[in-house]
Amino acid sequence: MPFETSLDDSNLGKSPPQPVRASGWRPLDLWRQLTKAIGERMPKGLFARSILIVVLPMLILQTVVFWVFMERHYQLVTRHLSEAVVGDIAAIIGVIEAYPQDANYDKITDIAKRDMNLSITVLPPDPLPPPTEKPFFSLLDNALSDEITRYIGRPFWIDTIGRSDWVEIRIQLDHKVLRVVARRSQAYASNSHIFVVWMVATALVLIVIAVLFLRNQIRPIQLLASAAESFGKGRAAPEFSPRGASEVRKASAAFIEMRRRIERQIEQRTTMLAGVSHDLRTVLTRFRLSLALMGSGPEIEALEADVAEMQAMLEAYLAFARGDGDEEAGTTDMREMLTSIQLDAERAGFTIAQSFEGEPDVILRPNAFKRCIVNLVSNACRFAETIEVSGRHAQGWLTVIVDDDGPGVPEAERENIFRPFYRLDQARNQDEGGTGLGLAIARDIARSHGGDIKLETAPKGGLRAVIRIPG
Repeated sequence: MPFETSLDDSNLGKSPPQPVRASGWRPLDLWRQLTKAIGERMPKGLFARSILIVVLPMLILQTVVFWVFMERHYQLVTRHLSEAVVGDIAAIIGVIEAYPQDANYDKITDIAKRDMNLSITVLPPDPLPPPTEKPFFSLLDNALSDEITRYIGRPFWIDTIGRSDWVEIRIQLDHKVLRVVARRSQAYASNSHIFVVWMVATALVLIVIAVLFLRNQIRPIQLLASAAESFGKGRAAPEFSPRGASEVRKASAAFIEMRRRIERQIEQRTTMLAGVSHDLRTVLTRFRLSLALMGSGPEIEALEADVAEMQAMLEAYLAFARGDGDEEAGTTDMREMLTSIQLDAERAGFTIAQSFEGEPDVILRPNAFKRCIVNLVSNACRFAETIEVSGRHAQGWLTVIVDDDGPGVPEAERENIFRPFYRLDQARNQDEGGTGLGLAIARDIARSHGGDIKLETAPKGGLRAVIRIPG
């Protein structure tokens, strides 16, 4: 039998129905938003987070224990005490109503005071006072009211807040009103403050111990981070030594060994470059001596210019390879440094303006950082007429901005010009002097201080170089 199917003509040419995605929030998205909000409000430091990890569970545990203890123990004790007091009152009412009494009820009053520690008074059959305002949370009011309703079952009025150490109860009898005054401690477990004091005291002791212990454990990590940061900025940290837990000691020892290797490598490179510099300078000196003995002439002048250019290129190459890493960091007056750079540029015939804001004293390698700024200023002087240098020291950062009104640099080429020996033919005149290492040296110095250099468009349309280092 052949397979047959029927098609509705109205559905021909239409795509099959697509599943409808449920709208609204999903539990996973809500959870991510919640965890993100909590993470943004969490403390960022390791010490604060460690304290939170220790203290928060302890506080939650003590809160739960306190609540359970108050809810179960004190409520149960208060109810039993209230039940005993109400039982005594019920016995007094039974005696008053079942047996004849003297006119002033002196005998039953004496029995209640001597044997039950209750002060009773039989009042005329006046209406009970209006109900007093009750506290929002009162175990005593609830327990006494429940027990009187259950055991006595007569109209009553109680006052647990009028006098702090006493509880007054009035019960409407057939032809009289019984007034009972009892100590609060007879009907209420009043020693709850002892439990609270012990709980708070132990919590404070544990928190102090946790703070001291965590501070002792986290301090070596902070010292390791500080030593690594100082080394990254080119500053020495000779007092650093491994301490703390075994894992922290292992990390500290690895950092010290890494620092020794880097310093040894820099020292070997510096020694090698010093030897190369001495040998090459000796050859150039012989060239100059030979040219001086050959007399004068156009050819001799051209050769002397080539030798001078070779000398400048050699000095630039060696400076770039050396990186000024052997200079010690110290406190430097940045306002004085910018003034010195301005005077040097003006003596060379350039127009330059400078300004500085904030605290002028900054810890850095002065010769290297000055060379960083001078390289940027020299680069601007080659292609611009007006240069502005501004500095600002605030919020732990030193920012130096060099603006010019030159042709600028295309945005796509701003990272490339930091590469060694890179020449930007389209925007710069290749006939100008230079080795192509000025910006590379400047960025290397900035990064050795823990910062960087960014290039932007200056307000006057030229190039803006922004040096930003921690200070």
